[in-house]
Amino acid sequence: MTKSSTPSRQATDKTVFLFGPTAVGKTELLASVFADRFEVVNADSVQVYRGLDIGSAKADSQIRSIIPHHLIDIRDPWQQFTVGDFVAEAENACSLIRSRGRIPVLSGGTAYYFKHFLYGLPCTPKADESTRASVKEKMEALGLEKSYELLRVLDPQSAQRIHPNDAYRISRALEVYASSGRRLSECTMPSKPREDMETLVIGLMRDKDELARRMELRVEQMFSSGLVEEIRGLVAGNAQPWWPGLQGIGYKEFFDAMSTGELSLSMIKSRILSDSKKYAKRQMTFFKSFGSVHWVDAQDKDQVRALLDDFLL
Repeated sequence: MTKSSTPSRQATDKTVFLFGPTAVGKTELLASVFADRFEVVNADSVQVYRGLDIGSAKADSQIRSIIPHHLIDIRDPWQQFTVGDFVAEAENACSLIRSRGRIPVLSGGTAYYFKHFLYGLPCTPKADESTRASVKEKMEALGLEKSYELLRVLDPQSAQRIHPNDAYRISRALEVYASSGRRLSECTMPSKPREDMETLVIGLMRDKDELARRMELRVEQMFSSGLVEEIRGLVAGNAQPWWPGLQGIGYKEFFDAMSTGELSLSMIKSRILSDSKKYAKRQMTFFKSFGSVHWVDAQDKDQVRALLDDFLL
């Protein structure tokens, strides 16, 4: 647990962080252990988008009736939702939850959301509208592939962290360089957690083989629950593959397949599963960089309850 060390502030802003890799069992645990005094602040970068329900594994209406969820369905899939947006929206949600005498629990799998909410945002310079427009014009002239190559020359460290198809983050890194002459990779985060919260950080884990089986089951359930129909509805609504919401696993594989003509459902299903497993590995690597995490087997509800009881004393 991390407690405030600032004497002038009261450590009344209790906040629980609950994270873990995809399919580890966060939603089930929230409904069974956290229902009484808590409300969820969603920390999943795809669940913020309307209409992306099945592929993002949103909690269903029954679970949301048991424990309220915030920051779900707050953007349209074509809108950007940055980590800065998340931090601001999460702050507002936490304040609202506390005003009702309840406790926020940030839960999800987007590791950098947790990191920035706990430590703060890096001091990156803001690009003005003229710089943004200039970079956009340049990227349109170069194309995405050459824009990424330009980023590799100007800021190789950022290029390593950014996917070659992630037009938004490529653009943002180029904007930072154009507006300040500094590399985005040089804009470091604060080194210490914020001091205005008392936090309990719980990381969920499972046996590797069991987690793999759960991911396989989740992908099967996504298809049986209507994922293909959800994708058809998006296509009918003129969804574009570059939309930010469609970069998430469960959506990107379909739109990539449409662009190449490889529309075999079995192949798409296989890619979703493969991408999910790779993502889970990256998630755990990132989460293990956090300090003061209580790592708990996702099936051990008693241990989670004991941690919460101690935290709420």
